[in-house]
Amino acid sequence: MNEDIFNMSVRKFLKKVGVTSQREIETAIRKAVADGKVGAATEAKVVLSIPAAGLEVTIDGTIETE
Repeated sequence: MNEDIFNMSVRKFLKKVGVTSQREIETAIRKAVADGKVGAATEAKVVLSIPAAGLEVTIDGTIETE
């Protein structure tokens, strides 16, 4: 395995995940707040999956709006 190619590929994937996730979260939370469905904070969860590598990790957190 070429470590440089692997590292750059992982970084590129994570950048795409980060940018896309932030945009989707901001849109969804703004709408939910406007609709009265979310208050000062809400729980969030991301599932990272790479089936071929047998990876499935759940990452939990809280998104605060105030």
